[in-house]
Amino acid sequence: MIYESTYELRQDLKGSVVVKGDRVEVVDLAKLQAHGIDLLARSATFGADAVKAYARWMIWEIGQALGARPASIHEFYIARARNEWKDATVPAMNIRFTAYDTVRAALRAAKKTNAGALIFEIARSEMSYCELPPAEYSAMVIAAAIKEGYFHPLFIQGDHFQVKAAKYKTDPEGAIKEVKDLIKEAIPAGFWNIDIDTSTLVTLEPASLEEQQYHNFTRSAEITKYIRDLEPAGVTISLGGEIGEVGEKNSTPEELDAYIENYNKALAALGDYAGLSKISVQTGTSHGGIVLPDGSIAKVAVDFDTLAVLGQRAREHGAGGAVQHGASTLPEDYFNKFPEVQTLEIHLATGF
Repeated sequence: MIYESTYELRQDLKGSVVVKGDRVEVVDLAKLQAHGIDLLARSATFGADAVKAYARWMIWEIGQALGARPASIHEFYIARARNEWKDATVPAMNIRFTAYDTVRAALRAAKKTNAGALIFEIARSEMSYCELPPAEYSAMVIAAAIKEGYFHPLFIQGDHFQVKAAKYKTDPEGAIKEVKDLIKEAIPAGFWNIDIDTSTLVTLEPASLEEQQYHNFTRSAEITKYIRDLEPAGVTISLGGEIGEVGEKNSTPEELDAYIENYNKALAALGDYAGLSKISVQTGTSHGGIVLPDGSIAKVAVDFDTLAVLGQRAREHGAGGAVQHGASTLPEDYFNKFPEVQTLEIHLATGF
């Protein structure tokens, strides 16, 4: 049923939840999981505007009450920089189609395998072509957790919050503002993990790596400050930087050094702010894979040795390690290699 009023929705939720002021109390969890949360998830996506907003608020508050809450993975990643854990890679899954049902399936698998941390993410571009704004996406993740009884921290991530290179050339401040506006919308929705992607601004013409990375690290620092000034009290949003655009040439340790060292200097000049918890690199993959003429996906060579070196170099700079994008179209026998080379996080979308 598509509700036209919040009153209709509330009537159908009677007996499972009650609204008390600005809080929602769960009075019958079994009934909520059997029926009510499905109504809320559907209303948060398909209802009239007022119904959407109300359903999303209810899902958020129910999640707060039950322990299915958005969280930042920052401290966990910084603990990796201190070598407090190792030999594990966090999957970041781009759930962009039938999000509610797909997240439910992922959480069932996580419970079955006793999995640890996992991230649900969506890129700026995906939000556009999938018509999945931040508030709707986070509502689907939280609702799925409620449905499946997954009452643990939920790591919801803005993937590739990317500055458009073409717009930056003609209107740099306008291009940065677009990303800042998205961030301002995403943080209240529980996106407490954000990948700042200004790697599109790298220019290869200058001779020095510092000059090549200049717009990348200065704009990354600027956006970091913007996020830190907006983040909720008690939350340190996990932030990622990127040194190589996915699908382009492989990253080098020298590029990573040039980026992070100058990023840290630029950020320090802006104030006393927490920096990056991870750095995305390029080691041979591309988003969507490389499609051959017969429609199959080419078997690419991932440079695991370089990935290991880049991860260690990132940890030396205080971040948790390196992130591998475009991993879902890789051969299955590659995946055990990522924890072996201490990859911090891998992104899974197209073939996942």
